[in-house]
Amino acid sequence: MTIDLRDEKIRLEKDEKKSLSPFATLSIDAVREKKEARLATDHRQWFSVDADRILHSLAYARYVDKTQVFSLIPNDHITHRVLHVQLVSKIARTIGRFLRLNEDLIEAIAYGHDIGHPPFGHDGERYLTELCVEHGLPPFIHSVQGVHFLRRVERKARGCNLSLQVFDGILCHDGEIHCPSISPYRGKTFKTLDREIEAKLSSPQTDLRPMTLEGCVVRMADVISYVGRDIEDAIRLCLVRRNQIPDNCREILGDTNGTIVYRLVEDLIKFSRNRDEIAFSHDVVQALAELKAFNMEFIYMNPRIKTESAKIKNLYRILFERFLEDLQKHRRESVIFKDYLNGMDASYTQEQSYEAIVRDFISGMTDAYFLRMGKTILIPQPLPARFSSSGNVLGG
Repeated sequence: MTIDLRDEKIRLEKDEKKSLSPFATLSIDAVREKKEARLATDHRQWFSVDADRILHSLAYARYVDKTQVFSLIPNDHITHRVLHVQLVSKIARTIGRFLRLNEDLIEAIAYGHDIGHPPFGHDGERYLTELCVEHGLPPFIHSVQGVHFLRRVERKARGCNLSLQVFDGILCHDGEIHCPSISPYRGKTFKTLDREIEAKLSSPQTDLRPMTLEGCVVRMADVISYVGRDIEDAIRLCLVRRNQIPDNCREILGDTNGTIVYRLVEDLIKFSRNRDEIAFSHDVVQALAELKAFNMEFIYMNPRIKTESAKIKNLYRILFERFLEDLQKHRRESVIFKDYLNGMDASYTQEQSYEAIVRDFISGMTDAYFLRMGKTILIPQPLPARFSSSGNVLGG
């Protein structure tokens, strides 16, 4: 007996209405900037399509060699951006399952939430902000850049045409802002998205709330995924000792990543069930704030992992100014033309300034590609094959 996938998809959509929480986002409510016809043979629901588009994007592939916290450390067991993203997805989907939320939407937001991160993590973000402001651009904010990249740059500037709910979750995922609870700001449109992007660029400290409860879950899962994992990485690198974790945090949250994740997830589920809000209990949120402060002091600001920062910062400036000059002087042999702009839709180069194009190019680089570009620019390269080994020009 042949199964009609169209009927199965309709069944799934009906099941969502019956089984999901009244606070969940239904797949049929996905909103796209450009209308798309639904293929009769496509068994996927809309947010599942979004997750697939991000998963198969070139930007997602580059997660594999982007810094999470620790750069330039030859240790295969240290967390990179791709693992962090997978952990966020897993933790968020677990929470979403217990709260009866849309796991496809959660997965799509989680996959895309850090697409905008430049080489060398938050340090790179600071260096790129400085250069952007110097060159008349708004400050660089990775959440804004993630939306921009998936909406306007990916697929050679055709964009991924993701759902509004996914773009919104990426924009509002700010896991660095400590919040005891968060509730969705519903009823947004693409015009709202544009206004919130402008607000964030004008004032980077602006705290934006997701439009869906699924987006709120991903934002909380972002914190849960990194706070204990970063401690484990730091212990592995001998930056901190386990017994340095504050006593209150050890008592309430535990002193291993597994225990910390388990207790945070359990607490979040208990205090968010049947509510249009995602929240921790008072004691847990206080312990989490203390643990984040511990990480900031002893891990993220530890001078032992900042020894190469000045070189990286200088290399950011060298690459930015070199690629900007290449664009201004139309040096078609430059990698910004060959590796980035080649095949790009004309709308992109018409709408973006040279400075913005350079920002996009550099921010999309992996750490290894960034360093390779620096080596190419700063270190003399072998001459082309048209010169003979004897030093005489061929044919001369």
